[in-house]
Amino acid sequence: MRLFFRILLFLIPVSAAAQPAGETFRQYHPAVFSFTGPRAEEAGAVNPFLDYRFEVTFRHEPTGAAFRAPGYFAADGRADETGAASGSVWRVHFTPSLTGRWTYTVSFRRGKDVAVRLDPSAGSPIAPDGAGGAFTVIETDKSGTDFRGKGMLRYVGRRYLRFDNGEYFLKGGADSPETLLAYTDFDGTRINQGKQTLKTYADHVRDWRPGDPSWQGGKGKGLIGALNYLASEGLNAFSFLTLNVGGDGDNVWPWTSPETPDRYDVSKLAQWERVFSHADSLGLFLHFKTQETENDRLLDDGDLGRLRKLYYRELVARFGHHPALNWNLGEENNLWDELDDPAQMRIRAYAAWIDALDPYDHPIVLHSYPEQQIEAYVPLLGERSTLAGISLQTSWDRVHEDTWLWVRASEAAGRPWVVANDEQNPAGVGVTPDGEGNNHATRRHRTLWGHLMAGGAGVETYFGYRFPHNDLNAEDFRSRDQWWDYIRHALHFFRMYLPFTEMRSMDDLASGDRYVFARPGEKYAIYVPDGKDTEVRLAGEGAAYSVEWFNPRSGGSLLPGATVTSAPGHTAIGPPPDGEDWVALIRRR
Repeated sequence: MRLFFRILLFLIPVSAAAQPAGETFRQYHPAVFSFTGPRAEEAGAVNPFLDYRFEVTFRHEPTGAAFRAPGYFAADGRADETGAASGSVWRVHFTPSLTGRWTYTVSFRRGKDVAVRLDPSAGSPIAPDGAGGAFTVIETDKSGTDFRGKGMLRYVGRRYLRFDNGEYFLKGGADSPETLLAYTDFDGTRINQGKQTLKTYADHVRDWRPGDPSWQGGKGKGLIGALNYLASEGLNAFSFLTLNVGGDGDNVWPWTSPETPDRYDVSKLAQWERVFSHADSLGLFLHFKTQETENDRLLDDGDLGRLRKLYYRELVARFGHHPALNWNLGEENNLWDELDDPAQMRIRAYAAWIDALDPYDHPIVLHSYPEQQIEAYVPLLGERSTLAGISLQTSWDRVHEDTWLWVRASEAAGRPWVVANDEQNPAGVGVTPDGEGNNHATRRHRTLWGHLMAGGAGVETYFGYRFPHNDLNAEDFRSRDQWWDYIRHALHFFRMYLPFTEMRSMDDLASGDRYVFARPGEKYAIYVPDGKDTEVRLAGEGAAYSVEWFNPRSGGSLLPGATVTSAPGHTAIGPPPDGEDWVALIRRR
């Protein structure tokens, strides 16, 4: 698997000749290398997105490892501030995972549609082709939740993603609104044919802090503040569509207009980059949903043609340097049905193309309808695709069973999947806002804890569409302030008390309607939803075990329970502290 790297460099457009040499940068820190190339414009006669191909190869001298990163047209290099649509700046992002001396070499080619060709000799070389330099990378100086202290989040052949520093990732965040990028402060953002309004995130302007990003005289504070709020709640993920033309929102696209899918809006995308970079510093995972069921045939009628290849290339080039993200190939994907592709060859082709472009090997996932899981996912099991996992949509009361199914099925196929639960049906309901009559108790039990106790990789919360602050119009994340507490408590329990990567779902060890997550003979976690006594089959007859209780509603410290001795068959561990839902932590003494 290729490595991914990042270094800190000011976003100042410089010529290839002026690119600093011998500089020292930090491991995992984001960087931008800018070069002077041919002058171009978004709508120019020569298409700067298709007819030029800018790439930079980075080489780590101590190991000889080489990595080729796609670059992109950056207009004047300050388009997020100026709104520029033309210029001569060409840019590449780079993130080093390794310390030591690095060199880089530019490849710049011109030719018809050369950007969507992988052949290194395609097109003709033009300046700054061949430019290069060297620099040194030292260790990161970041810690805590900041991803610049952790490195790249990778698929490592297990059911959880892992950072370069060895830390495993357990996700908890917001799946809604899917129209998160339909933000009035982004250049070129408007309503197409849909009925949805653009967002201001006015309720989160108060969460913006001095020193946080903004652009063009103070724009961006609402969305930046919203991310600050999510991070303050202990969440570590959010999702968004990068293309919803023809979909429910019909107000998000990366192009200059919905009618020009080969012309990208440089200033808008530079502003997206401001937001995503801030998310890195907050420790928020980026869930890129690249299309939805309503528009999955918009580009090349669903095939991997020039427009789709270009779309993925631009996403990878402009945003692939971020450490924690996944590429979701399609929300509610059913191309296998619409295009009569039962082997999912189109999805495999998408994944293979992204894999060929992405020097950072970010995980690639797929999302489908609840009732079409078998048809969508079975053809992709094992080594038949480069898929790292699935973004599971299912009924709120089927989350545990369906998570367990795909964790086990993928393991049996020889390529364990990272299985996340990112949408909880029924579609109109999801997880409702705080307040009277909310559905948090059942979703906390069957969805949140049900998923994690099945070996799931994490939950993103879907807002439905029948209630206020829904999947299309939500702007105030405080509408679910109490629910975020439940997610924070669950993540805390797993990280603090469980070797969760070594544990498995083993519900048959307990009596009744219980979730059991266990490393037999050492540690057991049991979700008790009804406040009643529980019997558990513990390993090692005659062994002593301590029982402690964790409150999934209020969090806090563990409360002491009984000390029990393992008996033949099942051993009673006693009831929890009250008649509500609790989690028992059982440890061998």
